[in-house]
Amino acid sequence: MKDKTSSDRTLLQRVARETMAERDLWPAFSPRVQSETSRLTSPTETVGDDRRDLRHLLWASIDNDDSRDLDQLTCAERVDEDAIKLYVAVADVDHLVEKASAIDQHASHNTTSVYTPAQIFSMLPTRLSHDLTSLNPDVDRAAMVVEILVRSSGSLQDGGIYPAVVRNHAQLTYNGVGPWLEGAGPLPEGVARIAGLEENLRLQHTATQMLREMRSEHGALELETIQARPFFDERDTLDIALEEPNPAKELIEDAMIAANSVTARFLQGQQRASLRRVVRSPARWERIVDLAATLGAALPKRPDSKALAAFLAEQHHEDPLRFPDLSLAVIKLIGSGEYVVEYPGDSAIGHFGLAVRNYTHSTAPNRRFPDLITQRLVKAALANIPACYRDDELEQLAEHCTRKEDDAAKVERKVNKSAVALVLDDRVGECFDALVTGSALKGTWVRILDPPVEGKLVRGAGGIDVGDRIQVELIEVNAARGYIDFARCR
Repeated sequence: MKDKTSSDRTLLQRVARETMAERDLWPAFSPRVQSETSRLTSPTETVGDDRRDLRHLLWASIDNDDSRDLDQLTCAERVDEDAIKLYVAVADVDHLVEKASAIDQHASHNTTSVYTPAQIFSMLPTRLSHDLTSLNPDVDRAAMVVEILVRSSGSLQDGGIYPAVVRNHAQLTYNGVGPWLEGAGPLPEGVARIAGLEENLRLQHTATQMLREMRSEHGALELETIQARPFFDERDTLDIALEEPNPAKELIEDAMIAANSVTARFLQGQQRASLRRVVRSPARWERIVDLAATLGAALPKRPDSKALAAFLAEQHHEDPLRFPDLSLAVIKLIGSGEYVVEYPGDSAIGHFGLAVRNYTHSTAPNRRFPDLITQRLVKAALANIPACYRDDELEQLAEHCTRKEDDAAKVERKVNKSAVALVLDDRVGECFDALVTGSALKGTWVRILDPPVEGKLVRGAGGIDVGDRIQVELIEVNAARGYIDFARCR
């Protein structure tokens, strides 16, 4: 742990703002946005023909300890011995954010919130994302609800999408619910005080596990990484936490994947254009094949998600301690996702890692602009009116959202590296076990294993590739520039 210095937060805020400016991301809201926001009033949510009253359901949010932009709630009902109905409520951000408003223009420019250790740069003003459009506890909120019928076989049946009024009965956290689900922690206080919520969460867990098993049978990749997350503790001291697998996170991830798939299929069934989230077949499949061969496994010459999923499952069973490193290498070799427009009649590209053909982003409209776009497309389809986006406009937005998401990720990575450099500045000269995570003309990157942080290999990169394990020496850190430099140990 690094002793507190009052300059750490200031330095990281400066790095974040400078890097955002380099990437043409707006770190602050304009006077027009601030003026528009100040005129917003808390809406009175009314129930009627177009908005169902679902406040009685046992809705709860599960998110990070410090999350304030609550985008989704979940709950479940037992239909019969063979089926569970899973509900996902998504904040109705479009209810208050009009297309082409100043607020909308800011959101469409940045396209995402940017999360850094010292400061969060919200896509929407916090009066919206933390309050008026956040599904906060004990208040009525407008939402778009997705119903999913999950059968014991793991099959998924679309149950519909519709506007509703919901009420969050408990704001829960991954760190509270996860250990309890594993039997390694107590029942969270927020669960204990709501009658029936414990049973409801277990029912959600059962439903989402069935969904996960079904996706695994279709070739979904079970990947597990351990990430280093720099943060400031309650004393404003900079430290590093490890983000490890958590069953509560998996529950929410599986519920959101299902909701996103249902939403994509809904738009397809309505013969509407949609903004899809896709991950294409890996361009570096040959390297994945080579990596598997070093571990005694043979993969097909052509990309095959089922074969890769089986190989990963076997490796997780045989060598669980090293599995996060293998997962990271595979993730890097598969490559990042992108947004594309899919029109009625098009053949779906799908999502290679999730093994789903129909997939969009729709469940986080407070923090991702593609989700707000999809919410508007769904509402237009429900109302049987033309979409508020032309086809050419959607094409431009797909490219723009992909590009800005990449920009935001680079900002987050650089600020995280700056934070890690501050923590590691007294460990220069030490040698570490490392994994090669990137190899290209512009350089080679490695991730040391303890703590699991990434940096550039500036000496000794010859003859190595992604997935190789080597030893490196930390030779220099530069917090202001976000540099963590290694050399291969001799």
